[in-house]
Amino acid sequence: MMMMMSSSSPGSVLRALLSRWKSYRHRFVPWVALNVARNRRTLRYVSESSSDKLVSDAFVNSTLVSLFQAFFRADLYRQRDLLHMLPDCTKVLYYTPDTGDTQNCHTERDVTLQVDEILYRSLGFTIERHPSSLDSAGIGVFVSRGFVPKGAVVSMYPGTIYQKYEPIFFQSVGNPFIFRCLDGILIDGNDKGISKSVYRSCSGRDQLGPLKMCDSTWLTSFPHNPLAVGQYVNNCSNEKEANVCYQEFDVPDTFPVELRQYIPNICYSHESEGPVRCVILVALRDIHCEEELFSNYFTIIH
Repeated sequence: MMMMMSSSSPGSVLRALLSRWKSYRHRFVPWVALNVARNRRTLRYVSESSSDKLVSDAFVNSTLVSLFQAFFRADLYRQRDLLHMLPDCTKVLYYTPDTGDTQNCHTERDVTLQVDEILYRSLGFTIERHPSSLDSAGIGVFVSRGFVPKGAVVSMYPGTIYQKYEPIFFQSVGNPFIFRCLDGILIDGNDKGISKSVYRSCSGRDQLGPLKMCDSTWLTSFPHNPLAVGQYVNNCSNEKEANVCYQEFDVPDTFPVELRQYIPNICYSHESEGPVRCVILVALRDIHCEEELFSNYFTIIH
């Protein structure tokens, strides 16, 4: 039997590894940590964890409820079974005499186009994923229409929520989308592989009939919540200053149950106590159309 020799030289393997490293470096916290001395503009300092908020939780909650209610009203043709389960005092928020004339979106692409328009009417902007303006940084997120004012909620970081003691080893292998909160909670924002399967499994586990407790459409090409692309926001650089920052938000118990279907996060364990953890991205300054969003991956608390 003749043994086939590999055509890959050590040089080509090294070049492939270097190319892969470059594609990860803008999302990889250790890379940022090793470059602290010469990348002062990529750091964000907060005096303590409790002050790591640019806007209040009440403002975030109000923004999300208002936007999600608009999504729900525009999608009543798919929500009728759920609507019948809601108390009358909630139904009146959505059901009007002209409900039957609500636009019927026949395809997932139609839904995506509709929610983008709702986002624009509600918040004054839309965002989309495109190749990043940073060299070898992969996909980035851009303001595709309108204008983002300082302090606005501009995106959400989707994914499965893991407590510090829960298993995430296999999901973390080769995964550049795991976000660590200030208290050690992890959010896996990978929309592929094991991470995708885990999220779908947890989502199906917690669904009660037509009542969905989270949004899983961010795993597809046609998300029903267009804000759920925060995992693709790249880290800032010396040339590109951060224009958004991460802010943790715990969904309150009073959050409308019919709107939880638009929250792109689910707990890994069904027995997890406490509120659902979300991470939102807030504009640090006014952001104009066609600008790319850049964040601070590395936060120093002192």
